[in-house]
Amino acid sequence: MTSCAIPRWRGLILESRIVINNIEAGYGNVRVLHGVSLSADTGETVVLLGSNGNGKSTLIKCIMGICRPTAGEIILEIDGTSINLVGKKPEEIVGLGVVMVPEGRRLFSRLTVEENLFLGAFRKDARKQIARNLEFCFETFPTLRERRNQLAGTMSGGEQQMVAVARALMSEPRILLIDEPSVGLAPILVSHMIAKIKELKEQRNLTVLMAEQNFNQAIKIADRGYIIVHGQIAFEGKTAEDLRNNDMVRKYYLGV
Repeated sequence: MTSCAIPRWRGLILESRIVINNIEAGYGNVRVLHGVSLSADTGETVVLLGSNGNGKSTLIKCIMGICRPTAGEIILEIDGTSINLVGKKPEEIVGLGVVMVPEGRRLFSRLTVEENLFLGAFRKDARKQIARNLEFCFETFPTLRERRNQLAGTMSGGEQQMVAVARALMSEPRILLIDEPSVGLAPILVSHMIAKIKELKEQRNLTVLMAEQNFNQAIKIADRGYIIVHGQIAFEGKTAEDLRNNDMVRKYYLGV
């Protein structure tokens, strides 16, 4: 366990942990994941590193119930209760406090920024706090306050990514899954977004699992992580330093 901030309530530690055991999954006759096992503990930021086509997004979709595994289990441990997410619908998983920021943002382009954010408050526990959470999102991303009435589809890629992250925050997540936040963004915007994810994790005491192929950016906020190759975990770094010093990382990500 790392020394990350851990959520508390009345002096008790609130647990928000996810454990994946031997997941097999794919699309039709094409198998993408081959016995993947990993975990993200309470208050951690865990990165899943790998180039395109190695199964990062498929794993995130399995956790969210979008892609159904053919074997294995995905256990959500939350406040002393263990729940197997395999077989549950996406809306049920969101209701348990697990929320995804999808690759490519996936906004409703013909709705305004504010309307997109309201749609993020689907989770029952979040509906009572819509005004508070909306204000938090606007404080976090001031540009969104200024453009709250602008159609999401007319915004730049960086601005749309802000909307996507803020939409997830509107649901008051306990576990935040982030799929490829750097895709389509200029390097300076990637750095800003990665820094903002770290800030939000600490402010909201989130457990974060982030799939990313940009090692140099991901390692800035990682407590530890995994490298996935051809649908299998090729390396588990117990710390961020383990990842930096791994021969595979040095060769394929750092060019050493």
